[in-house]
Amino acid sequence: MVMAAALLPNPLWELIEPLLPHPPSRPTGGRPRVSDRACLTGILFVLRSGIPWQMLPQELGCAGMTCWRRLRDWQAEGVWDLMHFALLNWLSREGDIDW
Repeated sequence: MVMAAALLPNPLWELIEPLLPHPPSRPTGGRPRVSDRACLTGILFVLRSGIPWQMLPQELGCAGMTCWRRLRDWQAEGVWDLMHFALLNWLSREGDIDW
């Protein structure tokens, strides 16, 4: 899981996790939900590498279509805008952005 840790280090995950919506309840059971962290790692891998969703490595713990659906849902809920602003704020506080 070294690749996953490099894509989504703990400090970045701790910044993003509170911005993600709570998963819908599933009172009738079904397949366990893939973790948000695994999905975000898969999304970042696809966006950085440019590979098709179907070629997402299984080692990341999330299927390409699952990651794509989570990306779609988060986009519709405005999560990406929240992440963007939170990341800019965090980088600014760390002195990593020269405004």
